[in-house]
Amino acid sequence: MKFPLYIAKRYLFTKSKSNAINIITIIAAIGVFAGAFSLFVVLSGFSGLRDFSLSFSNEFDPDLKAFPKEGKVIRISEEQIIRLQQIEGVESFSKIIEERVILTYKSKEQPAYIKGVDEEYRRVNQIDSAIVFGTWLTNSEPQVVIGNGLSRLLDVGTFNYQNLLKIMVPKPGKAAITMTNLQDAFSARQTIVSGIYSVNEELDDKYVFTHLNFAKDLLNLDENEYSAIEFKLHPEISTDQVTEEIKKVFDGNASIKTRAELNDALNKMLNSENLFVYLIFTLVLTIALFNVVGSIIVMILDKRENIKTLHSLGATPNQIKNIFFLQGMLMTGLGGIIGLAVAVILIILQMNYDLVMITPNLPYPVAMEVENIFIVLITIFTLGLIASYIAAGRSKKALS
Repeated sequence: MKFPLYIAKRYLFTKSKSNAINIITIIAAIGVFAGAFSLFVVLSGFSGLRDFSLSFSNEFDPDLKAFPKEGKVIRISEEQIIRLQQIEGVESFSKIIEERVILTYKSKEQPAYIKGVDEEYRRVNQIDSAIVFGTWLTNSEPQVVIGNGLSRLLDVGTFNYQNLLKIMVPKPGKAAITMTNLQDAFSARQTIVSGIYSVNEELDDKYVFTHLNFAKDLLNLDENEYSAIEFKLHPEISTDQVTEEIKKVFDGNASIKTRAELNDALNKMLNSENLFVYLIFTLVLTIALFNVVGSIIVMILDKRENIKTLHSLGATPNQIKNIFFLQGMLMTGLGGIIGLAVAVILIILQMNYDLVMITPNLPYPVAMEVENIFIVLITIFTLGLIASYIAAGRSKKALS
């Protein structure tokens, strides 16, 4: 293999007498460089966008969430609370109540979800860090923290005591709601808006946070009835192990979901988009590698007399084929590695110096992932191997 490799390096790095061949070789190398560069940049950019999108849900979604397997409420006793506190790996947990409600402010109405939370909620989630106006809930009076989207739809501000926010929820029952029983069909409470949060458009238009007891009173729930339990785990603990322990506490009457499962639709969408982006740019890279095939074939035609001389000196057809195969692999490998190296430097510069901005205050998100480096290398060398093998097969015709 040393002999074919030596000749392949000479053919690749030695300037040919024909300017056309030199130009074709340079174009092929640039094509590989550009393909590897663009593939890594796009994958890194998409990884950054994925992390940026999921960062919003990470502020809102817990590590684990326990739902009732049947019905809308999960019952938890004092004994079960103590057992949950004793589970190794559970840093904190919060009891919550969620229900669909109707918000009324002045003459405007808007459907939403009320979410009653206890004092532990801020240890489980980081929603209070998303407050853009006002403050988080206090115990001084009935209060709510409303999403930025809902506040715009209702035109509601914070601490407006002259106009209180009215929250209505249908009372449980089988009778149909008509104009005659409209007032009796809803439970209603008035409250003050203490804060406005902003996470993302979907959540901002959906949730209204309030105290747990206020939500229980509005929904007429018993002391031990809740909609779900949200958990924050120690970073190094096994999620599967904690999940099994929580299931034992609830005797199998609770369904446990991880953060990824809570955002299953979002994760599937992001993964699908990532796959399509990879396939599209792999297709572009495949087209670019056709230049390598053309470059090797032109080189074979130019070196026909040399090939015959090598054959006369004892080189076998397979050795001659390996010369041009290795030349193609060297061209692909060098172009791909240089393109990848330049792309890595560009991504590092973007991460540290914000070269490209989406808005004046928001740099384009990128992420440096080792997985993307391996994906680019494997893709480049796999396609380069195929292209080089196809092109090198033409060397046997040069002997005839």
